[in-house]
Amino acid sequence: MINVLYEDNSVIVVVKPAGILSQKSKDTDNSMLDMVKEYVKKKYNKPGNVYIGLVHRLDRNVSGVMVFARNSKSASRLSEEVRSHKLKKKYYAVVSGIIKNDEGTFKDYLVKDKGFNTRVTSKENGKESTLDYKVLKRDYKDNMTLVDIDLKTGRHHQIRVQFASRGYPLCGDTRYGSVKGNLALCAYSLTFIHPITKKEMTFKIDMPSNKFFDNFK
Repeated sequence: MINVLYEDNSVIVVVKPAGILSQKSKDTDNSMLDMVKEYVKKKYNKPGNVYIGLVHRLDRNVSGVMVFARNSKSASRLSEEVRSHKLKKKYYAVVSGIIKNDEGTFKDYLVKDKGFNTRVTSKENGKESTLDYKVLKRDYKDNMTLVDIDLKTGRHHQIRVQFASRGYPLCGDTRYGSVKGNLALCAYSLTFIHPITKKEMTFKIDMPSNKFFDNFK
């Protein structure tokens, strides 16, 4: 059963658990897109295929708030919000190491390589990638920092790479140099302009439970 935060005739806002794809990559995979389609089909007793538009993604191992479109007009308008950075996401993350500054901005140029990893590169070869962060708590005993991240651009693995490149890989992110465990990254807040009413809407969830986040509760 999916966790629905809001729904109307234009959009549906849900919580994606960690471990579920946003959109399936092969027939055997389950995905949030399929789960939302099935939810709408059953709830409203719709025959045949149900239209649900995927307008943004979260990585498989990232939990958080997602919005889906329920018709093509809404999908087009929400997709334009993504392109123009009007759809805003904020994240909780736990990183390895103690970040000294209470807040800051990371700006890099990122490129995705053939192995689906992302790395920092030159301005000429990469896409500009920016985020703001604030330190919420520091755990000196276990050498971890809890941060609140305001993502300004949504590049592939952006948060993970920008912190790892500065020596603070996300806890649980073995791809970019951290210890094993569930990836400590959650999109806890989502803000967008409703495609029909034009009202700004914000949805938030609590910090999820895993061994890294639980250290700060």
